[in-house]
Amino acid sequence: MNKSISIIGSGFSALAASCYLARDGYNVTIFEKNETIGGRARQLHKDGFTFDIGPTWYWMPDVFERFFADFETTPETYYTLEKLNPAYSVYYGKDDFITIEDTLDKICAAFEREEKGSSKKLMSFIDTAQNNYEVAIKDLVYRPGVSPFELVTPVTMRKIGQFFSTIKKDVRKEFKNDRLAKILEFPVLFLGAKPDNTPSFYSFMNYADFGIGTFHPKGGMYQVIMAMESLAKQLGVVIKTNQPIDKIVVNKGKATGIVSNGTSYDSDIILSGADYYHTETLLDAKYVQYSKSYWEKKTFAPSSLLFYVGFDKKLKNVNHHTLFFDVDFERHAKAIYDAPKWPEQPLFYASFPSITDNNIAPQGNEAGIFLIPLAPGLEDSNDLREAYFEKIIDRFEDLTSQRVKKNIIFKESFCVNDFINDYNSYKGNAYGMANTLLQTAFLRPKLKSKKVNNLYFTGQLTVPGPGVPPSLISGKLVSELIKKHHSN
Repeated sequence: MNKSISIIGSGFSALAASCYLARDGYNVTIFEKNETIGGRARQLHKDGFTFDIGPTWYWMPDVFERFFADFETTPETYYTLEKLNPAYSVYYGKDDFITIEDTLDKICAAFEREEKGSSKKLMSFIDTAQNNYEVAIKDLVYRPGVSPFELVTPVTMRKIGQFFSTIKKDVRKEFKNDRLAKILEFPVLFLGAKPDNTPSFYSFMNYADFGIGTFHPKGGMYQVIMAMESLAKQLGVVIKTNQPIDKIVVNKGKATGIVSNGTSYDSDIILSGADYYHTETLLDAKYVQYSKSYWEKKTFAPSSLLFYVGFDKKLKNVNHHTLFFDVDFERHAKAIYDAPKWPEQPLFYASFPSITDNNIAPQGNEAGIFLIPLAPGLEDSNDLREAYFEKIIDRFEDLTSQRVKKNIIFKESFCVNDFINDYNSYKGNAYGMANTLLQTAFLRPKLKSKKVNNLYFTGQLTVPGPGVPPSLISGKLVSELIKKHHSN
């Protein structure tokens, strides 16, 4: 008889793991606490508008292709992908922005217009970034974080210095133009850490940005969740929603089941794709691996204040993805990582998917998503949310030279309290645990419990780290670890 696996949560990593495990013959059931699947990648539908509540950037398409290829299919079987041109624009002041287009040649031209001679430096920087990408994405990140020796290869030994320098040092050494440097430092924010705390090796994110490009799945990022759901169900995975977990049952040091909504479900193996810290609160104290003080000492990726806004007109002077770097980056970063507080002048990001996708908003209207990165664990109230919306919408109007406040049909918000309530997220973090030098690979929380047999973890708090592509990889890694320890 095939072994049964209960999976807690239905985000990218949990869905990916469910597909691999079902393919390998396990009986897999997913338990999701919310009404809809997807974890942080759910959608909001309102008045004919569609918003991705969580991730909005589709980077590293090769990781998605590799996932679907493992099941002898392709992303195109399930959703339509469009490469964005421009990929995004970055505002530095009123009517003052740099646009990043869809090829490296065009991006070099944009750099050259900003600073003569910078395109040559950019090509050299991206060559290194591409080489790092080849090493990281095709090899290192597909290792389970069990041993430090996973990082020791002939190739990585030649790159050892890149683990002890930082992205900021490397960028600022070559690029004196602050505007260009900020563009090159921006991608590592997806790793959840500051550029001055992120090893140089992670420049592979710059290759993902400039070398490969930015894409949009028609209908939004949730189309990827729906694709994975469809694949999982084809493979025999059972998905149960509205099923919060009350307890993980452990007998004689072995996980034997879960309790959901007061009902017990026996299982041979338990895999949690939910928040790692929260998952361990479902265990008796003696089975907890990582203490509260352990988590408090870790560097977490930011939380976010998000707004989902319906406009009754099309907007001007913005692209599908638009970044607003018109205020001091360092001051905002300190308010996240060094002295946590609400930033006085926040940087923010805006996404207008209806520019690319006609199905996202009613004809003639615009769907806008606004995001302010915040320190996790901050006080969160409706008054603070409103005050910060006013801050950014005033700047948005000024920077893009248009009036939009009177054109807002509705707005919904999502912040620290919602991350905690909806996802049991530690301190309301949005992206997991940052990929700093001391939180990389084998130094992250383990995929396999050290104290409970048959209990495993996947997702953004374990290996390889935060982001959608790493979550897909995490699902694969944990499924391989389970297969290694539990022959079916």
